[in-house]
Amino acid sequence: MVEIKEIKKVPEIEKASIHSHITGLGLDEHGKAIFKADGMVGQEEAREAAGLVVQLVKQGKMAGKGILLVGPSGTGKTALAVAIAKELGEDTPFTAINASELYSTELKKTEVLMQAIRKSIGVRVREKRLVYEGEVKELRIKVAKSRLNPYVQVPREAEITLKTKDDEMKLTAGESIAEQLVRLGVRKGDVIWIDAETGQVVKTGRSKEVAKYDIGGGGVEVPSGPVKKEKELTSTFTLHDLDLNLAARQISFTAIFSLFSEREISDDIRKEVDRLVKDMINKGNAELIPGVLFIDDAHMLDIEAFSFLTKALESELSPILILATNRGMTKIRGTDIESPHGIPLDLLDRLLIIPTKPYNEKEIREIISIRAEELNIELDPQALDELAKIGSQESLRYAVQLLEPANLIANRNGRNVIKPEDIKEVYNYFADIKRSVNYVKEYENLLLK
Repeated sequence: MVEIKEIKKVPEIEKASIHSHITGLGLDEHGKAIFKADGMVGQEEAREAAGLVVQLVKQGKMAGKGILLVGPSGTGKTALAVAIAKELGEDTPFTAINASELYSTELKKTEVLMQAIRKSIGVRVREKRLVYEGEVKELRIKVAKSRLNPYVQVPREAEITLKTKDDEMKLTAGESIAEQLVRLGVRKGDVIWIDAETGQVVKTGRSKEVAKYDIGGGGVEVPSGPVKKEKELTSTFTLHDLDLNLAARQISFTAIFSLFSEREISDDIRKEVDRLVKDMINKGNAELIPGVLFIDDAHMLDIEAFSFLTKALESELSPILILATNRGMTKIRGTDIESPHGIPLDLLDRLLIIPTKPYNEKEIREIISIRAEELNIELDPQALDELAKIGSQESLRYAVQLLEPANLIANRNGRNVIKPEDIKEVYNYFADIKRSVNYVKEYENLLLK
């Protein structure tokens, strides 16, 4: 069998992140914002403006431009950026960084930005492969003693009969495929396909005819046509994935540790990846997917980083750049020059600025309700009102942060539903910013200076 090297991604742990409930901008067919839709609440004007940006991107009319989200903390700037990426497609790469991350790494600022940019550009690769595909009618695995440990038996060979609606074929496979069949738990009634060139085995699922007898039912259709056929396979990688893969192939064994400790990628490797990607695109085997690079607290970027981003916007391989800030007039970091939002005017001229406004109590109530549902937390209506009141008086983020501690209090008291008294108890335990400042003032003489 031909050896194949896969570009592997680090698996992410699934969790209910702060914006995991957002599935889009929540616009109707006329581009108007629905008050509560796709996980978004309020901010109608900002969402409608973002909808226009999505249309411009899809029409290829955002070249050389970026977006700036401006508004107080907790007004949904990050949520808007996530929603824009979702509207562009499920496999649209989305990279979110905070500007301060540029100063907390061993890498150069420009290298951090370059890696973030290339993580935000996807390559959808299509290729036709010869495969054997069908439902497993019969399967026999032959085992033998391991060459390394004679007391252990390992798969040595597999005899497998695959059938489709129109064809049937018996195959004999070697050790590599036999091991995969065992590891994947393939059994009679499963629908699988085997790459004829690489020997990769993919288990699609149980056939519908067999699955109807299983607990839960479900199942997949049995393929039609011949067992041996050409199949178009589609995989999506980012340019950064390809950079790392090529870099890993080119380095010597002794250089492995130095490469990954520094994590620097040379320009030569990136140019080679760009050339390979352009060749695949010209041959019709791949297409670029411009993703979204979101940089929060953009006022923390310095003049060097802003210059780099200005140049990056003009590049052919540029993602959709979205900056966010909660500052007004402030100095550009690294200079004595004051500028709106701490961003140089030559970059501001290239940005479409979308303002966000503070949420009212009704909107805060709906957002907290969505977050509670996402976290699988049940709220008493009066407790929800109490949290909405706290959110409007203090901040939305503070109110949302009280949800899980309040749920623990409720569970401790033998309840699955959060009551108003649970909210009041955690409110007393955890101070908001205003009470924290007042506490410091009260005990100023006792605090270290």
